Amino acid sequence: MDFRRTKKSRRALSTVAITTGLLLAVAGCGGGGDDDKASSTGSSSTPSAKDQGDADKEESQAPAADPVLAEVKAGGLTLQVMSASRDEGGFVTVEGKVTNGTGAPWVGADWRGDENELVKNGGSIAGASLLDTAGKKKYLVLRDTEGRCLCTRFTGGVGTGDTTEWFAQFPAPPEGTTNVDFQVGSMPPASIEISEGE
Repeated sequence: MDFRRTKKSRRALSTVAITTGLLLAVAGCGGGGDDDKASSTGSSSTPSAKDQGDADKEESQAPAADPVLAEVKAGGLTLQVMSASRDEGGFVTVEGKVTNGTGAPWVGADWRGDENELVKNGGSIAGASLLDTAGKKKYLVLRDTEGRCLCTRFTGGVGTGDTTEWFAQFPAPPEGTTNVDFQVGSMPPASIEISEGE
């Protein structure tokens, strides 16, 4: 009888030992993962695929330079036309930038045109025009019912070395007309292409 008890005790002890061993083995394999972290954070000279992907994302998100349709210079001023878009309402919106390199503040007095509403439009780009040479037609900046131009007014002028954005709206040339000349003040004409609005 003592022999049977000893045999049962050994079996129980063996079972406990095996179970404990298995539990320790499983815990060791699936543990806290510190070893993996240490190896992945080690100083490696080659970037991982994930790091490379992140770097590519950052490069693609860098701001692209604004496209310039045309640029003309005269008297220390630089005029850039950035876009000319035909809108559904039957007009064309032309947008751009002007940089004052004259060495003095600039108010756009010679850009306001010869209209009677000088007080309302002051220093502005109201004197701009689009010239359709093929159709032999000139389009002037649109005005509201009170004579104010649908364009940028350079309130306070443009400081020396400063750049400011501008816009002007014109009646739309016929749909087949895409190439026109933009002209304002004493600036040379700038050949631009009208794109269809989205």
